Amino acid sequence: MVDHDPTPTGHIGRTDGEFSVCQFFENGMYEYVRRYVSAEEAMEAFKFYTTNIASGLGYVRRVIITDGGDCTNAEWQFGKGLTYPTPADMKSDAGS
Repeated sequence: MVDHDPTPTGHIGRTDGEFSVCQFFENGMYEYVRRYVSAEEAMEAFKFYTTNIASGLGYVRRVIITDGGDCTNAEWQFGKGLTYPTPADMKSDAGS
């Protein structure tokens, strides 16, 4: 018998993480496409949702990764690309 948790979490497996990925649409609505996943899974989803056909055509206007404290860890915007962290943010983090 398979133990199935009916609560949709947006990830495969039983291990919960602290990152979530959300996409925002041109009509103002949004959708969490991953909830409580690992950093690796969040980045894979972020890459997918920022390079798929919907984002390329502008139906998706913004994609973010948030952590367990609801802080934004990455942001992509249609027409701008990666807007956070900025190259300066990444350079200062590399020097710390």
